Amino acid sequence: MTRLPTNLHRLAAIACLLAAASAPARAADAALQVLHWWTSASERRAADVLARRLADEGIEWRDAAIPGGAGLGAAKVLRSRVLAQNAPEVNQIIGVSIREWAEMGLLLELDAVAANGQWANALFPTIHTLVRQRGHVVAAPLGIHRINTLHFNRAVFSRLGLAPPATWAEFEQIAPRLQAAGVQPLAQSSEPWQVATLFENLVLADGGAALYHELFVRHSVQALADPRLAQALLRLRGLKRWMGRPVQEQPWPELVRQLARGEAAMLVMGDWAKGELSDPRAGAADTDFGCITAPGTARYHLYSVDTLTMLAGDYQHSAAQATLARLIASPAVQAEYNLVKGSVTVRRDADPARMDICARQSWTAFGQAGAQQVPSLVHRMATDEASKDAIVAEVHRFFSNDEATPADAQRRLAAVFRALRSRTPQ
Repeated sequence: MTRLPTNLHRLAAIACLLAAASAPARAADAALQVLHWWTSASERRAADVLARRLADEGIEWRDAAIPGGAGLGAAKVLRSRVLAQNAPEVNQIIGVSIREWAEMGLLLELDAVAANGQWANALFPTIHTLVRQRGHVVAAPLGIHRINTLHFNRAVFSRLGLAPPATWAEFEQIAPRLQAAGVQPLAQSSEPWQVATLFENLVLADGGAALYHELFVRHSVQALADPRLAQALLRLRGLKRWMGRPVQEQPWPELVRQLARGEAAMLVMGDWAKGELSDPRAGAADTDFGCITAPGTARYHLYSVDTLTMLAGDYQHSAAQATLARLIASPAVQAEYNLVKGSVTVRRDADPARMDICARQSWTAFGQAGAQQVPSLVHRMATDEASKDAIVAEVHRFFSNDEATPADAQRRLAAVFRALRSRTPQ
């Protein structure tokens, strides 16, 4: 079993102290504080969907939104608040991190909610497995995001008589024409998580699901020598000429605005960008934009799953927490929330006719027999928080330093992988 980081051991110890020192039970407040990282316009609207539904049950949603792409800030705030014995009742904890928190006994078990809602039958098997730890349901799933999504401005492509690229070779063919027309071919930020999001798409395109798994799930040092990894690194470096000069650190909603204004033609980003493009304040309607799978990844669904977890504490809020979990997985809330968020429902019994074409393709691809589902590294599905951070840092180092070679990056990643594997008993 993977050893927990030292700070998580401290959290586990504090959890025991909290349980022992709990104040006498009192009537539960009809309110839940929810810590999350949904701060863009569309994300706020999606959170408001949940807040309104919760209010209909007589429970107040007390918002604790923490800015920061990919939830980096929220993760730090949650740890500090647990250590300060001031933890919120509901938290956005996703992917492998769910297991870490569940192993410490900090998460409320939602078995009764899941049984009454028949989650075992209603949810996709991957989702049901994700929210269960040691036989107990410990998280409520909200929606599935497809990370390997290429968003494009239809007007720009139509004006220049171009088709969106299905491969990176096709991208290289149309990029010069876009640039000659005064349009930046690819919107991209230098933020580490955004660089790494592009990179994991490139690894999937050049190396396939098997190499991706060896690298980002198993941390195989041997896989780092694969020439397809070097190819993905070179492609990452080569794409810089089609980005802004210099590539600046920008929040992802700004990249979406560039796409909406026609300043950029394409954006590789999770389908939460689609939710932002449907916002009238972005400057255009969602019919002005299209999305296809990122070049070279049509066979795969590179996924991330939004989930909310409930901290156990002294259990005085457990009834309200269970109510929120029930609402989250209900068909009506699933449909409304995911329409706004840009994601797709976690339920197998949804009606695809009510989805837009991008959502329909994502939902169908995730659920089809033999689907090649691939867990996102950057968005915590493939590995734990510390491992993800270390890998992302090395990818960003290579991207930022034009003097670095793929061999340099491979050597540095090998050192990271050896350190990661040494802390895990074989």
